[in-house]
Amino acid sequence: MYIIIGLGNPGKKYEHTRHNAGFDAIDKLAEKYNIKMDKLKHKALIGEGRIGTEKVVLVKPQTYMNLSGESIVSICQFYKPEFDKVIVMYDDIDLDVGKLRIRKKGSAGSHNGMKSIIKCIGTQEFPRIRIGVSKPPEGWDLADFVLSRFPKEQQGDLEESFERAVLTVEEIIDSGIESAMNKYNG
Repeated sequence: MYIIIGLGNPGKKYEHTRHNAGFDAIDKLAEKYNIKMDKLKHKALIGEGRIGTEKVVLVKPQTYMNLSGESIVSICQFYKPEFDKVIVMYDDIDLDVGKLRIRKKGSAGSHNGMKSIIKCIGTQEFPRIRIGVSKPPEGWDLADFVLSRFPKEQQGDLEESFERAVLTVEEIIDSGIESAMNKYNG
């Protein structure tokens, strides 16, 4: 069983913002596999289904980003997954829109949602898919930037990155993280 988490902030106000790239990627996965995101438990919106023969739990924490770990620790205590089968998808300002970076494990960097998860579950030994949202233009406040929406001219690259995030999850499940990194990094 895999737990696949997309990070974001709950509520209409934050829909389709840069910080909600993880939520949008989860929505693409749920749509492709006809998984209904209709259970509210563990402080998260959850959908259970299958990708191929593998059972998956799709997760969109309903805490705010900085408290994502509260939801994830509850989910991990309930489902008891091996951490190499907990995949987190989230926004990354250090990558251009349209780029992905897949890692087997690692630090949170400057991402507060990841800091919260690592602190709460007590490990950074889990795969992650970072979705590029670009750096803020000069003079922009970082918080304002990540809570902004993408301009129309970036929509095509953005949609492509969500599609590749879905393919990456499939590859991790089918062939492992190394294969996914070789195929989809960059």
